[in-house]
Amino acid sequence: MKVILVNGSPNEKGCTYTALKEVEESLKQNGIQTEIFWIGNKPISGCIGCGSCLKTGKCFIQDNVNEFLAKVPETDGFVFGTPVHFAASSGMLSSFMDRAFYGRRNLFSHKVASAIASCRRGGATATLDEVNKYFGISNMPIVSSQYWNMVHGSKPEDVLKDEEGMQTMRTLGNNMAWLLKSIEAGKKAGLALPKNEPIIATNFIRS
Repeated sequence: MKVILVNGSPNEKGCTYTALKEVEESLKQNGIQTEIFWIGNKPISGCIGCGSCLKTGKCFIQDNVNEFLAKVPETDGFVFGTPVHFAASSGMLSSFMDRAFYGRRNLFSHKVASAIASCRRGGATATLDEVNKYFGISNMPIVSSQYWNMVHGSKPEDVLKDEEGMQTMRTLGNNMAWLLKSIEAGKKAGLALPKNEPIIATNFIRS
């Protein structure tokens, strides 16, 4: 079993990374394979809605979104981490996730996921709500912890002093490992994943 932890901060080894590492250590201790995937600090375009990826399976924009998507089929769970910018996720992560998830419900369906937010002071719960919406629309079980998945601090050293935040990250890792193992045990016992019905798209305005 494998989990990819996506670092949505432009700072590769900053506060978000520090929180993700704590989650990663708990996952490793539970025997889960992990990878931290940094989206980088180069501009990431948002989705332009061209629909070409629906035919090819890849985004025509050449950046690391396609690199990430190539890893998804062999991955069982995801943790998306982001700093809080104006009570929202980083613009780069938002653009990254828009393009990664667009038209790919079946690719992510029934894989477990969680969001974490790193903030100086406030805006974390709004950010978590934003990121969790990608999972809720993609048939993905959302993993929770003992508190909202957030850490506080202006620099990594501050985050390490946030004892409750660090404990929340460890609990999140343990909970995700437990859920992954439970799903795997169900498969071995012959319990198949739910079958999704064809999507019914209802428009609210009709001619």
